[in-house]
Amino acid sequence: MADTLYTTISSPIDDLLLTGDGERLTRLYMRPVDGSGWRIGTDWRRDAAVFAEVESQLDAYFAGELRAFDMPLAPAGTPFQRAVWELLLAIPFGETASYGELARQLGKPNGSRAVGLANGSNPISIIIPCHRVIGSTGSLTGYGGGLPRKAWLLAHERAAVGQLALL
Repeated sequence: MADTLYTTISSPIDDLLLTGDGERLTRLYMRPVDGSGWRIGTDWRRDAAVFAEVESQLDAYFAGELRAFDMPLAPAGTPFQRAVWELLLAIPFGETASYGELARQLGKPNGSRAVGLANGSNPISIIIPCHRVIGSTGSLTGYGGGLPRKAWLLAHERAAVGQLALL
């Protein structure tokens, strides 16, 4: 089994924890909103160098210069969770989709709650854009990183889309 490598980086929405296997990103977590720290495994090894490209792309995203990430990902999850996360990757930058819309795309029109649970289990936030999923009324609902961060990310993307349209 490959070592779990990790690093932490700064961002406009607080520090982020990145983990990977040396080739693929396996997790991107925000600092817990309850103020607790991250659970870093005793067998994990800090190695900022292997995350240089991830950090560069995140910096460009937060600067409003990057709309789509391009890096190898390895999120651990069930087949259903991975199917939901694939749909999240298809939601365009600056746009949103509802849990119900995603459930219908999966052929499970009554599966909004299951989609919500899979969305909430996304181990690679921001890059797999679970923040782009909203309630059927357009309301911001549930976000592991906290609703203020979800609102910030959505506003950031909408502003970046507006700026790019002016160019």
